Amino acid sequence: MRNQRGFTLIELIVVIVILGILAATALPKFFDLQQDARLAKAQGATGAIKSASALAHAAFLVQSSGVVTIEGASYTMTNGYPDAGDIATLAGIAGTDYNVPVAGATDITISTDSGHTSCSVTYAEAGGGGVPTITLNATRSNC
Repeated sequence: MRNQRGFTLIELIVVIVILGILAATALPKFFDLQQDARLAKAQGATGAIKSASALAHAAFLVQSSGVVTIEGASYTMTNGYPDAGDIATLAGIAGTDYNVPVAGATDITISTDSGHTSCSVTYAEAGGGGVPTITLNATRSNC
């Protein structure tokens, strides 16, 4: 009798079917990770903007000037907080990582990327002695 080696066609088909079932259950998890990553990115930008705003306000209180110097760069302040045009630079949010448009008159909306503009954070300058409004517009469904 001959010594046979290898797999039968049935065994190969069973293995391929099992791999297909595993792939079908794992694939949706990868799509969810992309949404979660964009949401986390927007949340990170929100935290960076809040920190930068607080840091600039502290520097404003110390320097008592409408223009504050932080790490050798000068930033314009409005009511003791950074202008909308300066907040992205202060927060370290680069246009290569985020969709940072040219700032409007008093607010700026920074999105995670150009394909998901609703997954964003909005910074509205401080008005009338108040504090700036920093709004996280991102949810899991719009990221």
